[in-house]
Amino acid sequence: MILHESFAKLLELSPDFVSVTYGAGGSNPERSIAVVEHMASQVATIGHLTCVGATVEGTQGIIERFEKAGVEAILALRGDSPKDNPDALSQGEFKTALELVSQAHLRSHIEVGVAAFPEGHPESKDFAQDITVLKLKQDAGATFAVTQLFFDVADYVKLRTLANQAGVTIPILPGLMPISNAKQVIRMAGLSGAKIPADLMAALEATDDEAEAKRIGMEFTIEFGRALLAAEAPGLHIFCLNQAAAATEVARGVGLVG
Repeated sequence: MILHESFAKLLELSPDFVSVTYGAGGSNPERSIAVVEHMASQVATIGHLTCVGATVEGTQGIIERFEKAGVEAILALRGDSPKDNPDALSQGEFKTALELVSQAHLRSHIEVGVAAFPEGHPESKDFAQDITVLKLKQDAGATFAVTQLFFDVADYVKLRTLANQAGVTIPILPGLMPISNAKQVIRMAGLSGAKIPADLMAALEATDDEAEAKRIGMEFTIEFGRALLAAEAPGLHIFCLNQAAAATEVARGVGLVG
């Protein structure tokens, strides 16, 4: 399987942790849970949990499985309903990630992480609301945050500065998306509302050569990662998407591994 091959390759880098997304709302959550349990025996693992279609009892059961398997932490996310089940979120007992954080913190010993949004959550009325929610998640027991994909160091610095001013002291780890497949990343950015820099977009659109687009994208990614570390980010969460080669190139390029 591509997943297990990628995981084996990533282990060669001695990563601080790996994270595993969570199937929900019509997909196969059991498969995701099994992957988390398998990986946790070999490296610090963060398992994702979402509110989509989730019950209190079912969520607690998953958390207890994670604890038994030695999972390092969960990433508590609200999540979005899938297209084939648009009412999945409303059908669950959890409606916000804050509720999920409280459940995990009060009823387990597992560490809890949350999402952060350098460009603002698309459903927030303003950036101040995002900061307020992040502080509430910290107060509810979250001990770290991982950002959504983004492409501008200034956005990360703004998020961290305003969060710190509001009393947020947990580390905020920037998410770094390797641009090895330009069309895929452009599509993902559009879905999440992330703004791709105009000069990068122009360079990608100016070529029909996939290899050249990859070169441009990966060069940007590595420079972006270096800039984030220079801005005193506590590390980088490299989005792998089962593509170990791209993640490895970025990790080496930014100097996280030799």
